[in-house]
Amino acid sequence: MGLSMTYKVLENNKIDGKVISGMDIKLKINQTLTQDTTGTMVYLQLLELGVSKKAVDRAVAYIDHNTLQLGFENADDHAFIESVCKRFGIIYSKAGNGICHQLHLERFAVPGDVLIGSDSHTPTCGGAGMLAIGAGGLDVAIALSHGYYEMKVPKVMNIILTGKRSEGVGAKDIILQILKVLSVKGGVNYVLEYSGEGIQSLSVTDRATICNMGAELGATTSIFPSDDATLDYLKRQGRSEDFKELFADDDAHYDDVLKVDLSSLKPQVAQPHSPDNVIDVDKIEGIKVDQVAIGSCTNASYSDLMTVAKILKGRTVAPEVSLTISPGSSSVLKMLTDNGAISDMIEAGARILEASCGPCIGMGQAPKSDAVSLRTFNRNFKGRCGTASANVYLVSPETAAWSSIKGHLESPVGKTGVDLKEIVWPDYFDRVNSYFVNYELNPKAEIIMGSNIKPFPLNVPLPERLEGKVILKTGDNITTDDIVPSSSNLLPLRSNVPELSKYCFQSIDPEFYNRSRNNKVGIIIGGENYGQGSSREHAALVPLYLGIRAVIARSFARIHKGNLINSGILPLIFESAFDYEKISEGAHLELKINFESMVIEAIDTQNRRRFKLLFDGSDRDFEIVKAGGAILYLRGAL
Repeated sequence: MGLSMTYKVLENNKIDGKVISGMDIKLKINQTLTQDTTGTMVYLQLLELGVSKKAVDRAVAYIDHNTLQLGFENADDHAFIESVCKRFGIIYSKAGNGICHQLHLERFAVPGDVLIGSDSHTPTCGGAGMLAIGAGGLDVAIALSHGYYEMKVPKVMNIILTGKRSEGVGAKDIILQILKVLSVKGGVNYVLEYSGEGIQSLSVTDRATICNMGAELGATTSIFPSDDATLDYLKRQGRSEDFKELFADDDAHYDDVLKVDLSSLKPQVAQPHSPDNVIDVDKIEGIKVDQVAIGSCTNASYSDLMTVAKILKGRTVAPEVSLTISPGSSSVLKMLTDNGAISDMIEAGARILEASCGPCIGMGQAPKSDAVSLRTFNRNFKGRCGTASANVYLVSPETAAWSSIKGHLESPVGKTGVDLKEIVWPDYFDRVNSYFVNYELNPKAEIIMGSNIKPFPLNVPLPERLEGKVILKTGDNITTDDIVPSSSNLLPLRSNVPELSKYCFQSIDPEFYNRSRNNKVGIIIGGENYGQGSSREHAALVPLYLGIRAVIARSFARIHKGNLINSGILPLIFESAFDYEKISEGAHLELKINFESMVIEAIDTQNRRRFKLLFDGSDRDFEIVKAGGAILYLRGAL
């Protein structure tokens, strides 16, 4: 039986283990990336690991999230990250250069290589045939220091794209359709591998859009073949030497298959407040729009924004609509400036923002109260935009641009009067180098640490008997935004866990912080898909700081579960779903932990009811939690 693309890459980069679904594997890492809201923790942990040089071929630190410098905090974080780059020989991407995933796709993605990044949308580079995996910060620090990543071999789902898209239907509509079918839990423990005649009409940046939002499905990553389209893209980026052909074998085995007919696909929209709450645009047309925001790592490529410029050219944004556009990279911004596209956007009434994550991460452009905001971003969780009462809809650049002119949500199909399929790419993409600083290894470089940067919390070894109070009980699909909110006033606190902890679960239960601080050992009860969304390990570190030692849920999102394990917090699942219903907030639980079987007997001491819990992880994961987290585990193992 032949191999999928995923298993070919795993076999080629395997250090130890067998490439069999569900088995543990140690994987050689070729590249790492960080961004500034997660990067400070990565590099604090790297320093804690005590190594003198990096162990990967290429490491890049991007400044793209916290670029609004309202106080000293963000600038201090950037100075700290840059000083670590000087010591370890890490490439430093300055603020203004653009979004990590768009930049990495342009400049560094290599088909067949393995990338691990401290951002959940790292899979964007799968659009160029790279196995790109989002992970928690400590996993990235270990990859940087020791060159490997340990994981369970995922299952592989083959998504077969057939037919051809209609004009006005974008790559974003394809992934929204897949989210409609599979839901935000449908990709958990899978790599999504794309094939079929339909991929021939998709550029690398189209493919990257689809891979980017595979994160919203909970997938480990997503990957497209490395083919003629990949070679063409790399040539235009001046990197043809990085090309390697990558296809699945004709008789490759897949664990699941999903077929998507592009010819029948219409423009899609994700309604508030989840990326899988998807419906055809034409079924809810006419909703009045207050704000349109185009950009993010999902839809800020050259082809995306040239499509927007074609729709806007000679037209005017509706009077009551605020339209913002955030280019994905400095190179894209320069090309749009040089070819006149920026002028067309400005003449239409668009506001051109810095090449950064910006509004997607809550850095500016919060809409007015009760507003309707159309965004080409990847997440529309309640309050993520910065306004709790706003309703955010996720759409393609085509739908966003057309709706900004009309003043209401409307499908662009057959209405724009321009050919949206024909975007002429330049023979060579501009390569703006001024924002990249290529530091050489310098072990004596001084580490600069501002006053807002506090040590990350360390756990203690796990006892065989753990008693604690249920501080919070949640429902399904709790996001990392719910656990640790992301907004312009809180993002500068990402390096300061003690201060950030005051806002833990703020939108769900404002008293969580006070209850936790007045309690010695805490336990959280969660529903399905607990911890979906961002890779931010703060969603584990902050609860750890507040005394949380276990999270008991129906199921976990992949990255967050890894972050809990790395922090030494027990991720436990109910043996019987019935037991979830029986536990109340405020209950006092006693956990008796069998270190041999990894089975935990729980006792609700108020009614003496007993039930079983299962550790949701591998044998190695359990050893990490027993040690009190990955840092303490590595100290004992190395």
